[in-house]
Amino acid sequence: MKSLRFAFAPLAFALSLPSTAAIAQNDSQLTAIAPTSTLLAITAEARSARKPDLAVFSAGVASQGKTAAAALAANSADMNRVIAALKAAGIADRDIQTSNLNLNPVYAQPVIDPNGQMENQEPRIIGYQASNQVSVRQRNLTQFGRVLDTLVSAGANQINGPSFDLENSNAAMDEARTAAMAKARQRAELYARAAGLKVKRIVAISEAGGFIPPMPAIYAKAEIAPGSAPTPISAGEVALTATVSVQFELAP
Repeated sequence: MKSLRFAFAPLAFALSLPSTAAIAQNDSQLTAIAPTSTLLAITAEARSARKPDLAVFSAGVASQGKTAAAALAANSADMNRVIAALKAAGIADRDIQTSNLNLNPVYAQPVIDPNGQMENQEPRIIGYQASNQVSVRQRNLTQFGRVLDTLVSAGANQINGPSFDLENSNAAMDEARTAAMAKARQRAELYARAAGLKVKRIVAISEAGGFIPPMPAIYAKAEIAPGSAPTPISAGEVALTATVSVQFELAP
């Protein structure tokens, strides 16, 4: 079997490019190729960007009370108002899901004596804090800022996120896969020509992929004045990546 050799690498070479390639001798664990052929392994990546149509964020309330029961009761009342506000803003029941529920004691601050030293005393519980959060899927991104403002007005004091996504990413992923395969084929042709060979066939294909979300910022307002502008939200783009590893058989 023919093999390609270069001064800087006896059996394979690699380039620090989005697509990398390596030429190696036939291995018993790989699909058999002709004795006169050479095996070329290439990894190529491609991205497909789309404007997101779905935002996922969490919203909730932290409430305090003298007793655990009082804290939980206050939190339940506060959270019911938040959920009602979400539904009034057009969020469907299927897009609201409880994601976190906590009840924790609140301890008194340590006592400092006149000398500035902390007094040695047992921790003392002075109350309890209950928190409840829901995960929300916002499908109408044009109303996202106003939904956040509505939540704050309804008493929500915990808002995290969002992460943007696509409701259906199949078309975008297929576009990235097609582009990655085209890139791998193009690079294989380049190496084959440089080596005085031709691409005979594809021996194997494997795929890996990923999702690259944008990095937006949320500016939640403590108080919403009538007629004020909604909280600014920038959705940006989401990028889906497809990475393919392809083995080509090269022959004279």
